[in-house]
Amino acid sequence: MSVNRIFCIGKNYAEHVAELASLGLDDAPPLPDEGCVVFMKPVSAIVEAGTEIVLPRGFGSVHHEAEMVVQLTGGGRDIDISDALDSVAGITLGLDLTLRDLQARLKRQGAPWERAKAFDGAAPLGDFQPYLEQDLQALSFTCHVNGTLRQHGHTRDMLYPVARQIHLLSQLWSLEPGDVIYTGTPAGVGPLVPGDEVTLEGEALGRHVWHCA
Repeated sequence: MSVNRIFCIGKNYAEHVAELASLGLDDAPPLPDEGCVVFMKPVSAIVEAGTEIVLPRGFGSVHHEAEMVVQLTGGGRDIDISDALDSVAGITLGLDLTLRDLQARLKRQGAPWERAKAFDGAAPLGDFQPYLEQDLQALSFTCHVNGTLRQHGHTRDMLYPVARQIHLLSQLWSLEPGDVIYTGTPAGVGPLVPGDEVTLEGEALGRHVWHCA
């Protein structure tokens, strides 16, 4: 199944939210009860595993954000949380690449994040594994850069579990086959530079590698 739309969930791990605040990169208040942070990327942001990530030049630091990604069979509008996982077709790992310095400037200006988040190549995406009704809130995953562990996340730590993400998205969008959701990143984000090798790996989520140029 080809990718249709790319939804991304922001600020979904408390330690990552605290991490950004400690670095002076985000002073936003706690998330409101009514929903999670959502932004989108174009399909041109996808970089398949095993191919080269071309890092943007001249915009400051490019950060990796490792995430579990789910692909949907559809589902339509107003999906109940209890039915949400019925629309999951596949699971994998991906990177939400972020122009961190640019994002910080845009946040200070109160401007949208697209330039920092939605550029071509900003969504490296692993090969999807079949969803076999695994507990999506009981999976761990890692991000290594040049063999050094950068991120180690566990989906039980999500502030908004996958079923709730699907429910919330379906309130505003009619979910279609091929839609994917980047479900948020744990703490440990950091910069990438040309020559780096990034490896994402997780039980039931596969092993996926990219080289940076």
